[in-house]
Amino acid sequence: MKYKGTASIAALAVSLCACVHPALAQSAASMVASGAESAAAPDGDAGEAIIVTGTRTTGMKAADSPAPIQILDGEALARTGQPDLIQSLAQSLPSVQAQSFGGDLQAMNLQMKLRGLSPNHTLILINGKRRHGTANVSIAGGPYGGSAAPDMSFIPSAAIGHIEVLQDGAAAQYGTDAIAGVINVILKDADYGGSVTATAGKYFDGGGETYSISGNVGFAPIENSYVNLTVQKKKKGFSFRGDVDPRVYGDNTVAAANLANYPDAVNQAHYPYVNRILGDPYVNQTTATYNAGYQFGDFELYSFGSYGHKYARAYENYRTPGIVTSHVDANGDFVAPADWSDTDTVVPFYPSGFSPLEAVRETDWAVTGGFKGTVGQLGFDVASTYGHDLVGVYVENSGNSSLYRDTGFTPTEFHNGDFKATQWTNTLDLTLPVEIGLASPLNLAGGIEWRRETYGITDGDPASYYGSGAQSFFGYAPANAGSHHRTNFSQYLDVSFNPVDDWLVDGAVRHEHYSDFGDTTVFKLTSRYDITPTFAVRGTVSTGFRAPTLGEGFYSGISVGPNSVGGVLPANSAAAASLGFGGLKPEKSTNLSAGVVFTPSSRLSITLDGYWIKIRDRILITGSFYGFRGQYCPAGYSGANAGSCIPYTEDAYNIYNQQAVYDAVSSALGGTIPSYVLIDGTGVDRNLSGTVRIQTFANGADMTTRGIDFTAKYDMLTGIGPINWSLSANYNENKVDSIAALPSALYTSTVDPTATALIDKFAVWTLEKSTPKFRATAGMYWESGMFSVNLRESYYSKVSSLSTAPGGSPLAGQAIAIPVKASFITDLEVGFKPAEAIKISIGANNLFNHYPTKTSYENIRAAYETAGSSRFATSVYPTVSPFGINGGYYYARLGVNF
Repeated sequence: MKYKGTASIAALAVSLCACVHPALAQSAASMVASGAESAAAPDGDAGEAIIVTGTRTTGMKAADSPAPIQILDGEALARTGQPDLIQSLAQSLPSVQAQSFGGDLQAMNLQMKLRGLSPNHTLILINGKRRHGTANVSIAGGPYGGSAAPDMSFIPSAAIGHIEVLQDGAAAQYGTDAIAGVINVILKDADYGGSVTATAGKYFDGGGETYSISGNVGFAPIENSYVNLTVQKKKKGFSFRGDVDPRVYGDNTVAAANLANYPDAVNQAHYPYVNRILGDPYVNQTTATYNAGYQFGDFELYSFGSYGHKYARAYENYRTPGIVTSHVDANGDFVAPADWSDTDTVVPFYPSGFSPLEAVRETDWAVTGGFKGTVGQLGFDVASTYGHDLVGVYVENSGNSSLYRDTGFTPTEFHNGDFKATQWTNTLDLTLPVEIGLASPLNLAGGIEWRRETYGITDGDPASYYGSGAQSFFGYAPANAGSHHRTNFSQYLDVSFNPVDDWLVDGAVRHEHYSDFGDTTVFKLTSRYDITPTFAVRGTVSTGFRAPTLGEGFYSGISVGPNSVGGVLPANSAAAASLGFGGLKPEKSTNLSAGVVFTPSSRLSITLDGYWIKIRDRILITGSFYGFRGQYCPAGYSGANAGSCIPYTEDAYNIYNQQAVYDAVSSALGGTIPSYVLIDGTGVDRNLSGTVRIQTFANGADMTTRGIDFTAKYDMLTGIGPINWSLSANYNENKVDSIAALPSALYTSTVDPTATALIDKFAVWTLEKSTPKFRATAGMYWESGMFSVNLRESYYSKVSSLSTAPGGSPLAGQAIAIPVKASFITDLEVGFKPAEAIKISIGANNLFNHYPTKTSYENIRAAYETAGSSRFATSVYPTVSPFGINGGYYYARLGVNF
């Protein structure tokens, strides 16, 4: 068995390694106890667990931490019933919110946020080492916009010993991204035994069928070594929470015309619920991890890594049968465009219409190798980590109408392009305890880090971006493609000491140099004073930063359609610079926190911490800026389409016809915008349907986040076995303090400046109101003999999004809130152990099948239905719901240990 008979060496390792780096303490602490028991204490003993995150003080317990930290062990994660790590964290910790729905490619890469901030503001570590981010950058607005955080779905729960969640700014300790906090995933390191776990579940109202099987095994190939392996296979089916599609069903003129022209529409799968976009995607994923080490004397060689492949696809908006057409003669043969006539027959390519699927084929892997130990009193840890993420983007069950119209042929599946991101991190961490006559030795820790990051886009098949492009998702053209990189070099110094026995002081300073934007220096000062053995006060003041991801700086998504040119202009491009954006700079933050810790007995602990976070120059995606919008005609316009123009106002015309934007988009396309975007089918008049518009990422706003974290744990001894009670709560308020000014090259409205704001009011509303201000979770876990019960009750306060009421609504044109009312959600799992090594569990997330508040029918959805709009089918539930839109999820799990 690993480290058998070396307790004294293990204790020494624990004492020294925490000062070098958090990952050192984890590995060293594992020497103290064998197998999985070393990974973490049970829920009821979480306060006694040794933490390695957010501190370099040796052997610190969670209850003694100078900063708020929560611990979740592998068993607690399993009891959530979710094979997805993000969902497990969100159900367990009130300060974590999981993204429940994502548009387009974000459906396959849902993210999480801590304290209502961006996913990019939480640093993810594996065994204390920085995890690489995803290549799939979110281009949405709101709190998830721009997110390129690590894809947590590639970390199987069965591989996790425990997770430490530091709810405190830690950029001075770990570098960029650690503004909201740090999540450190500690992998299992048992050298014997293992487990096999199988889970099956589905939503109460259908869909979401989930199957997962995972296996974990540990062994020691040679004396004083360990290898721990985990493999997981999981599948999840589509869900659907939409409504009928009034374009092909119901009493409205649009449905009547479509059914008259395309009677086969009624044969489309799932008719009349043909628009399937509102729901979960299909996911088929395989992941594997390893964690290994070999100790000799006071030294250890270690390595860990992961590999994963994901195939996922999501429904997009249903296309009616006439979308993809071609001209044919009476014999069904293709007629060249030059020979078209008014008598040509238009033949649907899909007689019943079609539902395109956006798909990704993603390969993600990472490997870390390191060497650590002690030489005299000097501890060291040198490590190298390489992470790689490749996302292939596809469209299935679709077509390119322009290509079919022009050639008589279109593929039905397209390769739209690839995203690629890599990260190579090299670290050296040193520690030295120095006796200077204080209550404890002065711990000096310092280190250096060199990191290289890359991000790129590869163009897709020409058919994916020809003309109007693949239906549902325009392919990435060569103009969007490119490869970019940067390097970073940083140094840090950390000093920790106890002036007296009950007073801890910890200070850190870090300097970073980035090859793309220069230097920054941040600091952190943390202190804790134990007034009595049961009551302590603690607090932190720190500055932080977040470097813009390469994806935010270089994502390019300009598409050219038959009536439009638009998309996302790279923030670091010459075209964006011509508008005055000038590239992205890092976000800066100031973090303050203060709290108390009360432990009146070994079975009861209470913590209460308040925090205040100021973020300056937060990176957000902007609103849309127009270089041309045909329906807004110039003064005195007298073309054939003049009667259909929006009534002229100089301010509106200037907003939607900005020469600077037109020139920037033209430059991004190589100097030319297709004339058919600007001129109608006659070739002589203004194209009223034509648009030229762009967005970009920018340092768009200053924000303040403030809140309170509360935790209470009580282990109650009863005649029927111990009961672990817990209560966690979070109050969180996000406020947009100011929005950055528009660059001078862009037009500012003289009538309503908010109409041309860099960040529009809809995005601001979502930033402020899409996270519950109050969230609480009360838990109870009881286990005795063969039986166990895990009960969790969560409360979510009201959230909302902002939308414009459609024409035909009583509030047409007005901005109205779409709320999700406050809700209680109940989770329950019951376990039975017929034998010591076997456990059978059945459970439910959202036991009572509670749904979020429906979108107002009177003010919004009725108008969509009357107008025959596809949005009627997709607007049933607000997608900002913090507990999802699918209702209850029910599951069964079988676990076998050996």
